[in-house]
Amino acid sequence: DNTVHLADTPHGTPIDIDRVVAEADRRICLGNIEFHYFAGYSGGIKAIFPGCSTREAIQANHSMMVEDAACAGNLNNNPVRDDLEEMTKYLSVDFILNVVLDEHKHIVKGFAGDNQKAHRDACAYLDRFYRRPIDERADIVVVSQGGTPKDLNLYQTQKALDNAKYAVRDGGTIIVCGSCREGFGNARFEEWMTGYDNGKQMTEDIRKHFILGAHKAAAIGAVSMHADIMLVSDMEPETVKKTILKYAPSLQEAYEEASAKYPADASVIIMPYGGSTLPCMKETGNE
Repeated sequence: DNTVHLADTPHGTPIDIDRVVAEADRRICLGNIEFHYFAGYSGGIKAIFPGCSTREAIQANHSMMVEDAACAGNLNNNPVRDDLEEMTKYLSVDFILNVVLDEHKHIVKGFAGDNQKAHRDACAYLDRFYRRPIDERADIVVVSQGGTPKDLNLYQTQKALDNAKYAVRDGGTIIVCGSCREGFGNARFEEWMTGYDNGKQMTEDIRKHFILGAHKAAAIGAVSMHADIMLVSDMEPETVKKTILKYAPSLQEAYEEASAKYPADASVIIMPYGGSTLPCMKETGNE
């Protein structure tokens, strides 16, 4: 067996770690810090758990993404992050180096040392740059993942859509702009995206039976329950029309169609780097 079973977390996630990693004399985690749509943030021990774990462990941990506290920018009682960090009770991490990047993928600052302290310091620093306060949620949000290669497929572009949900009001419209020239990007994701006509059923089904790949489709489905989603991409119109997304041939046409639903003074928020930007309400400091 190429893995070592150390224990089960209180949530029932098997802590199965690659044998080479588990039996190593030293374990050092490298990574960059970004907002993660259900683990709160990337980085930290995620490089080992679930990075060096099994599909079963990943599936068990990620199944908690449906919980309210499992959201971007939240580490407080986040069940996904708490579950991952249970690993350190059974396997030590000697050192981590996490970096914060700018929109051009240049290193802005690095954080090193204790796996939890360095990670938390890096998360706090990320907040200063990419957690953006807003006065109110907008009628229309225009969002991009940030260009190539981050928007090569819809599977990756979902990340920007998930951040945009914090900026749009209930009943509003999110216009997602991304090449997606490689299509859906994941077979199971495509199966779910083209197999449902409403987001409510998607979210109900993922709660009953969590499936990797399908989980991103369900995340899109959850957003669609609160806002209309329009997609401007290189995907074929007929392909997009098979999904719960609305096809738009251009950003201009998408905006004109969306704005026709609201008053002339409709509010608009533009997120050119939606994959890394997290909107938050000024009065609460959270999403």
